[in-house]
Amino acid sequence: MLTTNARRARLVAGWASLACAALLVTACNSSSGTAAASASGPATSPSAIASQTATSTFLAQGQDLDGTALYMPACHSGCSLSGDGTAILDKMTWGTWSGAEAVGTGTYELDGCHPNCAAGPIYPVATVVTLSDPVKVCASSGTRWFWTRASFTFPQGLPEALQGGNGPVNPWVFSPLVSAAKQSCAG
Repeated sequence: MLTTNARRARLVAGWASLACAALLVTACNSSSGTAAASASGPATSPSAIASQTATSTFLAQGQDLDGTALYMPACHSGCSLSGDGTAILDKMTWGTWSGAEAVGTGTYELDGCHPNCAAGPIYPVATVVTLSDPVKVCASSGTRWFWTRASFTFPQGLPEALQGGNGPVNPWVFSPLVSAAKQSCAG
């Protein structure tokens, strides 16, 4: 238990540093108009994106573009949405996976982060997740598209500990992933 919590604490610290760096890079390389566009997603029209991405859009494990690219993952061992392991999709079934959106049902495992994220309880919550706003990523191995937004509905509601100000971010825009994608195709 202590080893797991220590590992989780190190992951939280590492990803927090990465997120901070990505935000600084975005702030330094953007005008105020571009920053607003980055927060809302890519500036390409949905029909153009759908034709470009077809069904080859991926979920970046832990929002890491250099990590595992997941395509319609069942997530039987958990698929981390956050780099720190505090938000994980589990036991997913995808009804839709197109170039415009992916819609799946399963379990959203959320860390209560009380008294802190390393020691917080994990709450498994039934969810319907919609992934959208794909962004193009350029790499030496080729071009890929990744989801940058996750919206959740909770058919059975949220546990009391995750309601109100303690609720999960919804929708969740993967801002560090958007910034990294834009930088990957610049130049």
